Amino acid sequence: MQLLLALVCGGYAVGAALNWGSKEVAAIMGDFGLSAAGILAAVSCYSYARAIDSRERPAWLLFAFSSLMGATGNAVWGWYEVILGESVPKLSLADFAFLCFAPPAIVGLLVLAKRPVTRAGWVCLGLDCWLIAGSLFTLSWSVALAQAARSAQTDDPDGVPRAALSLAYPLLDIALVSMVLVLHFRRSENNRSAVNTAIAALALTVLSDALFTSPLLSAEYKSGQLLDAGWFAGSLLLAYAPWGAKRAHPGPEPAGRPRPERVHSRPITGSLPALTPYLAAAVCTLGILCNVVDARKVDRTVVFTGCTVVLALVIRQGIMLLDNIALTQELAQKENHFRSLVQGSSDVIMIAAPTGTLRYVSPAAAGVYGREAEELVGTELATLIHPDDLGRVVHEVRRFLAAPPTEEPTTRIECRFKSGGGDWLNVESTVNRHQGGLILNSRDVTERVRLQAQLQYSAEHDPLTDLPNRALFTRRVCQALTGRRAGDHSTAVLFIDLDGFKAVNDTIGHQAGDELLIEAARRLQDSVRAGDTAARLGGDEFAALILGDGNRDRSAREYQVREIADRLRTTLSQPYRIGASEVRVAASIGVAFADQGITPSDLMRNADLAMYRAKAGGKDRVELYAPQMQAELVRKAELAGRLRTALHEGEFALLHQPVVSLATGEISAVVAQARWRSAQGILFTPAEFLRVAEYSEGGSGPAGPETLSGFPSGSPARVAELGRWLLEEAVEQAADRHRAGHDVPVAVRMTAQRLLDGAMPLGSVEALLTRHGLPSGALVLELAVSDPRVPFDDLERRLTGLHRLGVGIALDGFGSGYAAISALRRLPVDMLKLDRGLVEGVVESARLHKITAGLLRIANDLGMQSVADGVDLPEQVTALRAMGCTHGQGVAFSGPLDEYRLRRALVRGTFPVPGGAAQPALAGGSPGGSMAIRRGSHNETPVPPT
Repeated sequence: MQLLLALVCGGYAVGAALNWGSKEVAAIMGDFGLSAAGILAAVSCYSYARAIDSRERPAWLLFAFSSLMGATGNAVWGWYEVILGESVPKLSLADFAFLCFAPPAIVGLLVLAKRPVTRAGWVCLGLDCWLIAGSLFTLSWSVALAQAARSAQTDDPDGVPRAALSLAYPLLDIALVSMVLVLHFRRSENNRSAVNTAIAALALTVLSDALFTSPLLSAEYKSGQLLDAGWFAGSLLLAYAPWGAKRAHPGPEPAGRPRPERVHSRPITGSLPALTPYLAAAVCTLGILCNVVDARKVDRTVVFTGCTVVLALVIRQGIMLLDNIALTQELAQKENHFRSLVQGSSDVIMIAAPTGTLRYVSPAAAGVYGREAEELVGTELATLIHPDDLGRVVHEVRRFLAAPPTEEPTTRIECRFKSGGGDWLNVESTVNRHQGGLILNSRDVTERVRLQAQLQYSAEHDPLTDLPNRALFTRRVCQALTGRRAGDHSTAVLFIDLDGFKAVNDTIGHQAGDELLIEAARRLQDSVRAGDTAARLGGDEFAALILGDGNRDRSAREYQVREIADRLRTTLSQPYRIGASEVRVAASIGVAFADQGITPSDLMRNADLAMYRAKAGGKDRVELYAPQMQAELVRKAELAGRLRTALHEGEFALLHQPVVSLATGEISAVVAQARWRSAQGILFTPAEFLRVAEYSEGGSGPAGPETLSGFPSGSPARVAELGRWLLEEAVEQAADRHRAGHDVPVAVRMTAQRLLDGAMPLGSVEALLTRHGLPSGALVLELAVSDPRVPFDDLERRLTGLHRLGVGIALDGFGSGYAAISALRRLPVDMLKLDRGLVEGVVESARLHKITAGLLRIANDLGMQSVADGVDLPEQVTALRAMGCTHGQGVAFSGPLDEYRLRRALVRGTFPVPGGAAQPALAGGSPGGSMAIRRGSHNETPVPPT
């Protein structure tokens, strides 16, 4: 737009300079061309005034009216010269329109000017206007206006209106020029570009008017001459001002950025620059000298106007003098105020020259730095900063000084500063610019830095052993993999777990356990090399980072690290002296190497997997990570995920395995067993999916042997939910079978821990029997007591209550596990179930044969029935029956059956017994039929006399 504006104005000026090629075209362009430009300016200003909503709207409306008046005057001038072909009359409508051009523009400029806020400000504004207007009037009157007025009266003695008209144009132009100059010094900050463009347009118009009214051009002026180019350019510039110029209306402030406070200059001293009154007086003096040089009689108009200008100047200077006195007093008060603030501040305020020399230091330096302020003045600032911090401080200062002050007014620097005692203090300084140098507001933050260092140390170290914790260990592993050792694949991570530590806590207390951990940490720290890192990850888990030595021989490096790990294992497995006791624990260690492209988290995970593999392999050993460990982990995770889904979507099935009388082959009971049918159609046995369940709950080793309930001891939440499902489903199906006429008891496996667990509320078994209507004697709980921490008192009370309701109690896993004799002595047991480990080798091993025969003799002597679990071969049936076992369970008779096949078997009632029916070798217990529940004492199983 600016280029287009320049081309249009330049084209008009060239055409005017060439007189447009003919008088007719020159007249049209000089009259109607200027009128069209004025109309364009009026429409532009009016449209802009309608588009904005601010205090500037009246100014642009007045500019539109002023342009319209100029366009009207040129149109009337063209009507006479082009349409009528006549000369313009001395007094016409065009003169009235031209006279109406300046007053609206003057008022519009006043609207745009910054308004004074005090009376003195308004007085100064008026004086400033008169200083400019009076000076210009004196000069103009002396040079041209007086002669023009006399000539008008001489040519036409009765033409007073024409003389007044000839003076009105320059007087209005002088007023307009005065307002342009005033507005130049007092313009508002809003839309500054548009206002500046409008001022330039009006100034160009006034200049053209001044040339037109001068005696040299007014007599010979004709429309279409070069002078019209000035008016044309002024109109187009005014039309361009509101739209083409870049506007700077203040928009909304960005969120979070504070709006800067608007600083108001003092209205008295800020009206005009100090030099303006003297320039105005000089212009006025120049006008008087013109009269003297021409040897003309001193004009009273000049004298009067000059006197008023001098008077205005005197008054203006008096106001400035009073204002300066007030400013001086105010400045002295503020200086005293800020001096007292600086001297009383606890922070040290220093002023440094551009060379770095301290020019001023506040008295607080004596208390903060231990050095007097006078001692520091004249000292190079660089000599007071710690050499290790000097480079960083210089870099930050140079960067700060190079940044624009509006973008970064201050910066913050923290460094060590030399105190009077020779110590180094941690100092935090807020830095500001000051006359090319710096102002530093400094405070001692040594205690804060020391506290931060202490907190940082506490956040990165274990509070008990003072070893690095997991966060610091992880960061050092990252540094080892990403620093200059990034290509060293011989770096290794060791994960260490203390085997048997939990038993120490449980037996001799947590205080002893803490002492053991402290001693183990000391041994670990002493055993690693100086550059390596020993850490405690939590609980009884430790770790070590063994940095590589650049050895590319993998086998040699593995041998070296394994040797280090074995030494650590041996050291940590040495006896610990805790008070008066000697405690022994072992160490399982997993090792993983930093292979190419491995991440810190993967490296630590690999070491963790290797450590758990070491624990699963028998503990007190070292295991190196192998990729198949991760593959196995992924497989278990996928299986665990499917198991969670199966639990919620009802994919578990309940099967029953018959318990058969070894004497008659009759079905005396059925044992409920859970199976999981996966999405691939695979039917998982309890031993398979329970290992997954235990792993998914965070188990650290392989699952133990399958317990009575079919779920591992120490039931986590998901395993407990499976156990509840198994018990409820077994009771519900047993009740259906009883209603169908199949009065066969159902046995459900359950651990003692789960029977007493809070996840199985007291009375839930009783409520289950009542809800499904299962008769007395139809439920048998096969109980496993394998944990020494089981409270026998609570277990005895719980089983006694169930026994009174007719629930049978079978002691599962008899011949293995913990507390079998105690359970026989204290618990109301009805039958014994031999462990399948005894049954598997009863034929081949004479030793097991004798053990099994002895256990069966105990059962018969106590009057209990006996059940052999895992009877899979006919030879086992014959041997067990000969030893006096009354019942058997296994694939020698039948595997687990679904409900349909189970009912068919119950209708048939018997299974063939290998070797035919035979009487037991030892008396005791019913040889066949249903497993009847023997009622005895609830406190102790009676032992018959020998």
